[in-house]
Amino acid sequence: MVSIPLPCRPLRVLTFALLAATVQAAAPIPADAPALVLADNGAQILDPYTGLAWSRCVEGMRWNGRTCTGQPVRVSHAQALALAVSRKDADGFAWRLPRVTELERLVHRSGPTPGLDPVLFPAAPAESHWAMTASIDTNMAPVNQYNYANILRGRTDENTTQMAFLHGWAVNPATGEARGDVLKRTELPVRLVWALQN
Repeated sequence: MVSIPLPCRPLRVLTFALLAATVQAAAPIPADAPALVLADNGAQILDPYTGLAWSRCVEGMRWNGRTCTGQPVRVSHAQALALAVSRKDADGFAWRLPRVTELERLVHRSGPTPGLDPVLFPAAPAESHWAMTASIDTNMAPVNQYNYANILRGRTDENTTQMAFLHGWAVNPATGEARGDVLKRTELPVRLVWALQN
């Protein structure tokens, strides 16, 4: 276990030598990167490689000392962003939605059952979680109007850019699959993260 105090405002002054390494969001994380570790308070998981602290429970659930209890809150993308701001204001940490690559790092892809480690992230909802990654490419190739998937979605050259603003990214913690075509009004669970080096 790694020692981390319970949330309080003076924590911003502390430095974490163990968590000094940082990576760019787009950089792949090597297979030999340090494993996730449990914080002493039990309510957070620390990532020594990225310098991030994860909420052990999704929003709406609370750590009771043994597991996450309560019901996960399912919110739209805008509400997820607002939840992060609200939690930041409440305890002084810079909580935010994670990037796709950060959420993907939590997913074990080896072993008999891929997904989140049930010891580190107990009672986690198996459905996709919101991410803050945005990718709106205004220089996209023309839409193939004869592609069946495009026909089903109603995609055309004219509305593709507009549709990109209506969609957000989500990651399925059971598989690690990331999708950027989730309507932002869809209600999904939220797992917040904050950088220890702020």
